[in-house]
Amino acid sequence: MPDARENDWNSSIEADFRAHGGQITEGPLKGASLLLLTSTGARSGLPRLAPVGYHLDSGRYIVVGSNSGRDEQPSWLANVVKDPVVTVEVGAEKFRARAWIAEGAERRRLLDDRIAAIPQFGAYEKMTKRELPVLILERID
Repeated sequence: MPDARENDWNSSIEADFRAHGGQITEGPLKGASLLLLTSTGARSGLPRLAPVGYHLDSGRYIVVGSNSGRDEQPSWLANVVKDPVVTVEVGAEKFRARAWIAEGAERRRLLDDRIAAIPQFGAYEKMTKRELPVLILERID
């Protein structure tokens, strides 16, 4: 479960994102490509919002569950596995999407694309024993 600092961090990013049409204008993520991912809590059934970095691949939004290299999976992962229908906010647009975890060669290719764009993801991969999940989000409406 996220602690109060993570909730404060997410709330400040969400506020900046919404106030500036989907752009992050301050802090260490200034200018980053972020989207807001709203999933249904696996245990609570309540909406859970997570700001996450992304890149595009053939019109699909790709998110790497790095959790900054921690050994724990990101909190949103269990949610999207249980209920893969999510809401995505990117820029000023909001839409429903279906989420799934990439596997095999596709997972590796998508992760390598992210590492090429942002080398820190390679460091995250080395920091943890777990396999970093690569989430594919495809618009459904």
